[in-house]
Amino acid sequence: MPAMLEPWLAFFHLSAILAWVVFASAQAALCRVEWLNAAVVRRLARLDTILWVATAALLLSGLARIYLGAKGAPWYWGQWLLHLKLTLFLATVALQVGVTRRLRRWDARLRAHGGLPDETEIRAARRGLMLATHLVALIPLAAVFLARGW
Repeated sequence: MPAMLEPWLAFFHLSAILAWVVFASAQAALCRVEWLNAAVVRRLARLDTILWVATAALLLSGLARIYLGAKGAPWYWGQWLLHLKLTLFLATVALQVGVTRRLRRWDARLRAHGGLPDETEIRAARRGLMLATHLVALIPLAAVFLARGW
């Protein structure tokens, strides 16, 4: 393995993590009953697209670290903490799918006849966003223990 590959893999993975956190947090901050208007619905839809790109980058960079990294795939796949990280990641993605479906409905409704979601829908979407952003905060805990071979 080239000497500089491991730091680059770590850099890309950390960058993807930061991108995910930034765009998920931006969505959570904007998705409020008192702030939601047509411009915010459109912005939430754009942020959601970017968030999915960050999610893909996060998954791909993580897989690259497993398969191309210094420790090797057998070591990683044998670690229960990797499985915990992946489980938390997949739970976050599942929450993200639900929010995405909601945001796409809102955007379609807005484009079709200018309608905005009601308070119940907004609160449900925000709850999903908040749960996802709080859940993802547990992943680095597993990551630091995994990185130290615990």
